[in-house]
Amino acid sequence: MECISTFDMLKIGIGPSSSHTLGPWRAAERWIKELKEDGLFDQVASFKVHIYGSLSLTGKGHATDLAIMLGLTGADPEYIPIEDISSIVEEIKSTGILNFNSEKKIPFDAKQDIVFEKQFLPFHANGMLFVATLKSGKKIEETFYSIGGGFVVKEERVNAIQNLKVFKTFPFPITKGTELLAYCKQENKSISELVLENERSLRTDPEIDRELERIWDTMLECMYIGCHTEGHLPGGLNVRRRAYDMSQSLKGDIPYSNPQEWLEAIRKTEVKFRQILKWVSCFALSVNEVNASLGRVVTAPTNGSAGVIPAVLMYYMVIENHDATFEHVKKFLMIAGEIGSIFKKGATISAAMGGCQAEIGVSSAMAAGALTELMGGTPEQALMAAEIAMEHHLGLTCDPIAGLVQVPCIERNSMGAIKAINAAELAMDSNPENAKVPLDKVVNTMWETAKDMSSKYKETSEGGLAVGVYLSDC
Repeated sequence: MECISTFDMLKIGIGPSSSHTLGPWRAAERWIKELKEDGLFDQVASFKVHIYGSLSLTGKGHATDLAIMLGLTGADPEYIPIEDISSIVEEIKSTGILNFNSEKKIPFDAKQDIVFEKQFLPFHANGMLFVATLKSGKKIEETFYSIGGGFVVKEERVNAIQNLKVFKTFPFPITKGTELLAYCKQENKSISELVLENERSLRTDPEIDRELERIWDTMLECMYIGCHTEGHLPGGLNVRRRAYDMSQSLKGDIPYSNPQEWLEAIRKTEVKFRQILKWVSCFALSVNEVNASLGRVVTAPTNGSAGVIPAVLMYYMVIENHDATFEHVKKFLMIAGEIGSIFKKGATISAAMGGCQAEIGVSSAMAAGALTELMGGTPEQALMAAEIAMEHHLGLTCDPIAGLVQVPCIERNSMGAIKAINAAELAMDSNPENAKVPLDKVVNTMWETAKDMSSKYKETSEGGLAVGVYLSDC
């Protein structure tokens, strides 16, 4: 069983998709690393990239080709200035030259050298074949798979042995909800305390805090940007941004000049039920509008579902607990990461494999469990909340119109956030001993549902709203 840290489940990257943008970007970086390790990088004269299956069918809408080009330049999705992305891509397209890993210039035709292959490779729906021609004329190739959440593997999973070794170093190795609860009971610890002990086997406390602060700062800045940006989203659907108008109508007259001051200002606004619903929806929409415009977000556990966890955490910060500090944020993110890892180990977080239940459903479960502990719930109630949230996303399809992470994806984040809050409330008013469905059963059911689901509902834009709504309707 692979080692999955909180920082594997919550990654900083560029939108619009963790599997179709961040994954291919990371695959290109990994290919360069392997070429260097094999002493072949300097011998590369040209290359082509073939993308398959779901990556090919919705790749244009997810900027898969742009991500691959950026990855081949050696740019890092965590740190590249957002404003530089378009200029880098345009320079490659206009000059026909790609600065390979920012070290050597190689002829590259973006239209000819990234090939969209509609057929699926047998191992996974998101396959990529990198083919290099060396100066000698010899061709070498490597195949990678983007399996959701920015995770990239090879079919032979070379790193699995190392991951297993690291996993065994965890003081509390967890694959299922029952194991997590057993450790909590055995050690008399909360879920967040248990996860922190595991993280300490990989990083020091200052490193953990620094990275979690960076993740939260990225989430907060993303919500802030989304709530302060007007206009329409790119891609051709002419989708108008809504977070700006919603936040303007809700925020009141308290002045602010940065994300933290904005958070404090929201705490002083009216909090009737309708306003709470609107704020939570606004937070979620804002993140995914930034994501849809190639902005920087945190996969949670994917880019397509990146708005749920920030929205629910922000709800806790501005509605439930005005005295909340980074310690509350830290607990929330670690719990969410652990619950997400249970779904990844037992099922999938890839829409190309499981439909949107694997994205919005998992993110809602992650947020529900995390919110429950922060609200005073027990570990049993936290996992009950996660189960409730997923139970009511089972069967949710992934059918993006025009292959864009916009319709219905953006609104689904607001619905997932609201469901997470509701699930937490239901769990805290319940006795988990009376629960009929444990978390592990719903994980298994989600995976069985995913396997039974038609491929046209798995991020291919070949079914559902993607074919029921025409571009002319938009």
